[in-house]
Amino acid sequence: MSILTRRRFVEAAALIGTATATSGASAAAREESPAAEAGTAVRAGSPQYADLARGVNQRWIGTPDWIALPRSTDQVVTALQQALDSGRRVAVRGGGHCFEDFVGNRDIRAVIDLSAMNTVTYDTRRRAVAVGAGARLGEVNEQLFKRWGVALPGGSCPTVGVGGHISGGGYGPLNRTLGLTVDHLYAVEVVVVDASGTARAVFASRDDDGASGDLWWAHTGGGGGTFGVVTRYFLRSPGVGEAAPQRVLPTPPAELLVGTVVWPWADLDQASFVRLLKNYSAWHVAHNEPGDPQADLYSHLAAFHRSGGAVALNVQLSALNGDPDKRLDAFLAAVGSGVGARARTVERQRLPWLMATQWPGLADRPTGKRIKGKSAYHRTAFDDAQATALHRHLTRSDYDHPGSGLLIAPYGGQVNTVAPDETALAHRDSALMLMYVSEWTSPAEDDRHVGFLRELYEDVYAATGGAPVPGRSTAGAYVNYADTDLKDPRRNRSGVSWQELYFGSNHTRLREVKGRWDPHDVFRHALSVEPAPPAADPR
Repeated sequence: MSILTRRRFVEAAALIGTATATSGASAAAREESPAAEAGTAVRAGSPQYADLARGVNQRWIGTPDWIALPRSTDQVVTALQQALDSGRRVAVRGGGHCFEDFVGNRDIRAVIDLSAMNTVTYDTRRRAVAVGAGARLGEVNEQLFKRWGVALPGGSCPTVGVGGHISGGGYGPLNRTLGLTVDHLYAVEVVVVDASGTARAVFASRDDDGASGDLWWAHTGGGGGTFGVVTRYFLRSPGVGEAAPQRVLPTPPAELLVGTVVWPWADLDQASFVRLLKNYSAWHVAHNEPGDPQADLYSHLAAFHRSGGAVALNVQLSALNGDPDKRLDAFLAAVGSGVGARARTVERQRLPWLMATQWPGLADRPTGKRIKGKSAYHRTAFDDAQATALHRHLTRSDYDHPGSGLLIAPYGGQVNTVAPDETALAHRDSALMLMYVSEWTSPAEDDRHVGFLRELYEDVYAATGGAPVPGRSTAGAYVNYADTDLKDPRRNRSGVSWQELYFGSNHTRLREVKGRWDPHDVFRHALSVEPAPPAADPR
């Protein structure tokens, strides 16, 4: 939407008047790229355009008039202002891993690509590590650890951008011992658009009160692309008083034991598969208290369609907290108890911290795929109906794609020590995070794979209207695994809104922050928070 101050309205009217006499010239003006002050500009026909018009998910390829690649916050301000002044709807891309068309939508006419803003530095004045919003998790892991020996408890996919990951409440293998990324977020530098249509950069921290404090809070789980353009995140753990960069974030374990075991689908019937899922989930529920001695054990149980050959379990745990091999053996024995089918060990080795963050067992690098994703937080172990529904769909004979299924990961521990309203991420009492996903390559198969994932997901949560509604068993959905099906009443028949599923009781406050900082809803997409209407005049 175009936002015009009175001065800009007069200027626009003058341009329109001129256009009646020189339509060719005005059309050329509308097609102008952003000025050099906005950074590198890429348009259709440029060699970079085909790559920059898309992200990781090949379902969504945009057609923007131009793509700006700023290298500074000032250049972001300039690019955003030029998009607004020309009436172009704008979107922001960080790492490009979004499941939905938030940037690739055909209505988006200008894209601000932050990939050139990827520096990791130490800000001595603020006593915090400053991370450019275009940095990717692998880059951040490397810089933080090599330079200062510290870590951010972020996700395991090294190509995910921090821009959306942090603002959505990103989690990862260290979540049960160190919490979420947003639990270490001290401040944000963000470019916002005020009521007059003017873009400007602001700084908001957890030390701030009032509107600035609210803006910081909104970036602790309110989702990306909603409140403004984050240009830098400032990281410092709560309670840290020292100024040394080696102390502002936690130290990760120096060594990890990693391993992979598999259960061939040929050895699993319904009863054994259900037992496997219930064992795995029950173990993590039992060890989900903050400070539990097993909290450092993180895993992905990958249960994909049986055409892939096996159910796989990838595990990592600290090698410095007791005998890791004995601990892993005990975990595998608990997961395999009563299953009947014997697990086969594929790999087991010890790796230093940084190398472990690149271990293929957890460090997925999707590329060149079309992707559909869904999510669910679980508070309890799988019940029989949920596990049976998973088995039913993962063994269907009318569908044979090995790229469809789900990843189950432990969640909670230290995460659950934070009150639900302390951050915008409200999900603070779960034990498991589920990512339902399908990846494929041919556009002709879109309906087939999307349809399968919908049927699988809705059957698992059939008892609650096809969605993981907050209740005894489940607790909602994760906004970083965006799924527009949750706002479709044909798919989400639970009667619980998508806003409640993603934001819980924090949705009302998020709307108020949105109304204050983005009153014209410049930053919007299918699952963005809508601004609250202005308060009524009491006079």
